[in-house]
Amino acid sequence: MLAKQKILIVDDDVNIAELISLYLTKECFDTKTVNDGEEALAAFEQYNPNLILLDLMLPGIDGYQVCREIRGKSNVPIIMLSAKGEIFDKVLGLELGADDYIMKPFDSKELVARVKAVLRRFQPAPKTETVTVNIKCVEYTDLVVNLSNYSVLYKTQPVDMPPKELELLYFLASSPNQVFTREQLLDHIWGYEYIGDTRTVDVHVKRLREKIKDTANWSLATVWGIGYKFEVKE
Repeated sequence: MLAKQKILIVDDDVNIAELISLYLTKECFDTKTVNDGEEALAAFEQYNPNLILLDLMLPGIDGYQVCREIRGKSNVPIIMLSAKGEIFDKVLGLELGADDYIMKPFDSKELVARVKAVLRRFQPAPKTETVTVNIKCVEYTDLVVNLSNYSVLYKTQPVDMPPKELELLYFLASSPNQVFTREQLLDHIWGYEYIGDTRTVDVHVKRLREKIKDTANWSLATVWGIGYKFEVKE
């Protein structure tokens, strides 16, 4: 019997936390609720969740700082919850490493769909004893992006990346020199289940550039006024 996936719910509103727990429990998830930032960090270590639903406005250590500290040691998927709807808040959350952002009040079906979508993206490829035929991997000088096992090697060293950063890099690198608009990238990587804006793409490209630097052979290039491309130099 497969173990249930574990969701850590962090919200200072006890009623909201319990309601979210009820929604997810009905979908056969195991849940744990905590109500402040310090509890969240302690629960993260003890509970070892598969995903975290993290409210921004927490007493003591706020959600931004909790996200920052967890991202310093783990790539566990994080979905931020907030009544704030400003673009700045969304972008800041994504820059800190959140994988998605849901505004309150939210629909229960949308919440469950977002959780399942993020978990699907994060699932590593199953291990088998036979050779995998359709390995999704692109290789360039000093860069190997493997979508089959969600790994990146840059100058032979592994680079930790949340799922959507890696998927964005793979998508661009698998179509060298092809220009994609921000809308096309948003649609392909985040899909219909994600309601966001094109700044989400800019944030993820920025994070990619912080982790892998352009080389003489290739670069993650901006096409001004249009979008991005993975430029391979002849």
